[in-house]
Amino acid sequence: MKVRTATIGYGFLGKWHAQKAAALSELCELKGIVEKFPVAQEAAKTNHPQIPVVTDWKELEIDAAVVVTPTSLHFSVAKELLLAGKHVFCEKPLCSTAEQAIELENLAFEKKLVLQVGHSERCHQAWEKLRPQLLKFKGPVSLRIDRFAPFKGRATDVDVVQDLMIHDIDLMLWLFGREVKSVKAWGHKIRTTHWDHVTAQFTLADGMEATLTMGRNSVHEVRALEVFHASGSTRVDLFANKIQTAPAGEVSPGVFTSEETYEKRDHLLIEQTAFYNSIIHKTPAMVDATAGRRAVEMVEAVLESLATGESVKCHG
Repeated sequence: MKVRTATIGYGFLGKWHAQKAAALSELCELKGIVEKFPVAQEAAKTNHPQIPVVTDWKELEIDAAVVVTPTSLHFSVAKELLLAGKHVFCEKPLCSTAEQAIELENLAFEKKLVLQVGHSERCHQAWEKLRPQLLKFKGPVSLRIDRFAPFKGRATDVDVVQDLMIHDIDLMLWLFGREVKSVKAWGHKIRTTHWDHVTAQFTLADGMEATLTMGRNSVHEVRALEVFHASGSTRVDLFANKIQTAPAGEVSPGVFTSEETYEKRDHLLIEQTAFYNSIIHKTPAMVDATAGRRAVEMVEAVLESLATGESVKCHG
């Protein structure tokens, strides 16, 4: 079986998703690219001359779609597809509000459709080694995640919380599996009318504290996760693909730290492969609608704290 699919949106990320779908010919058949803007349409036709480029997915015979539209359109496009009985891989964030996310989650469940969310940071090879350890941690944990870069002029229709922090909110929830109790956030609007630099302090169950700092107006690029626990500390450089560890004891006689590299992967290819396999084999999505909804709920809490200047209680 091959999944007949379409990519909806051919912008910065959409062009890469179309490329991956075209490459996965053993799993799917790219039936078309959906794009309404003329310049993007021409780019799609140039890069994929054998693939139809249309303005409405209903012009195509498909089983599934990869939604890579602006965030503001995720809900309406995904809902329309699900109501029509199509499987959906939606780029992050799943949608703009928790209420919308709940509706999509319920709709996918009722219709027995795969709804996968594009939290691609889960694809780092480092987590295969580290996540089983992190889930076993008991008691207090200190977590710090930094993700900032020079201004690139894209995704300015949303704030840095929806654009970048949502990646690491999902990582925090997935890697540690702890309930979030509250969040306090502060930030700055620098380049746009939205939040461009934000720090959020999360309090989680069992004495865990997590500080996430995201910025899109930095002088350099950083993507790193660092965790401190009674068993030692670990830093993962997601930009350089390195794991650095300082355990409670010696690594070897007189040596107290270690470093290893891990393989850089094509995250979009991994995600799409998982999506089509979930449809073909009727298995759970790599990142399901529940995970997507929880990330959106945490984003709402951060934005509420930014707006009020107060700590916000969370539920899950």
